[in-house]
Amino acid sequence: MNISEMALNDSFTNGSSNCMIDGFKQAVYPATYLSIFFLGAVGNGLSIYVFFQPSQRKTSVNIYMQNLAISDLMFASTLPFRASYFLLGSRWIFGEVLCRIMTYSLYVNMYCSIYFLTVLSVVRFKAIVYPFKHWKVTNIKHGRITCAAIWFFVLAASSPLLSQEIAGYSHPDKCLDLRPANTQSLFLMNNVVLVVGFILPFCTIIICYVFAIKALLKTKTPQQKKAVCHKKALSTIIITLILFLLCFLPYHILRTVHLRHNDCRQDNLYLHKAMVITLCLAAMNSCLDPVLYYFVAENFKAQIRSLYCR
Repeated sequence: MNISEMALNDSFTNGSSNCMIDGFKQAVYPATYLSIFFLGAVGNGLSIYVFFQPSQRKTSVNIYMQNLAISDLMFASTLPFRASYFLLGSRWIFGEVLCRIMTYSLYVNMYCSIYFLTVLSVVRFKAIVYPFKHWKVTNIKHGRITCAAIWFFVLAASSPLLSQEIAGYSHPDKCLDLRPANTQSLFLMNNVVLVVGFILPFCTIIICYVFAIKALLKTKTPQQKKAVCHKKALSTIIITLILFLLCFLPYHILRTVHLRHNDCRQDNLYLHKAMVITLCLAAMNSCLDPVLYYFVAENFKAQIRSLYCR
């Protein structure tokens, strides 16, 4: 089963236009998307510039963060189109091809971000718990291979969202409010992507956090260099955990609940509005990731200060 088929398109994340929340979406989405676009474009654009500096250290951690920044910048570039759709009263004027790319890009970014953040946590976990063991995931060459594998898997698995049959693009003026044609197995597909795309990575990060804390509590006062390494490693896991709790956990919970109660009864209107908020939180991930780079990327802070001095 394909991860993109499991991953529900915008028609379900945005709620139904027949549920009388169009006004709410038109008030919330444009302001949120344009804010995220500005912050994400500046933050990720600057981050990519720093990562590609010749003087920037080439490490597996920086390679994962570099790919994460590229994914975030690509997604941020789609947000003005999303905002314009709601500013025009839920009317799409950019054509069917670009409409399909909007839905596709949302899930490519979301699950690329989840996997890159998870691998980062595993790398940092290894630095604390198994500092003297050579793991392929910490090797630069295998870091590039891992990034390529993540891109290939998510891009290929999300590709059915580009098709008419699965995503249900039918009205030329509607884009982010469409419903896919096949809804019978939708809940089952959501459960699979919930496990593969969120629960397994989330549990991995929690395990890394618990065992990293346990290892640090057992460690006697380390040398200064080792203490800095431990601080960066723990900061990576903590910030990643916060990003998951803030951006991805609410969205995946509400999406699952929304599928069970996807009707327009009065008592479900709050659920539809909550889905709008959680989708905004999920999109916000693309402008929060630069915070992670600043605090834990190798030599990143020094490069930023150097640019500022110049």
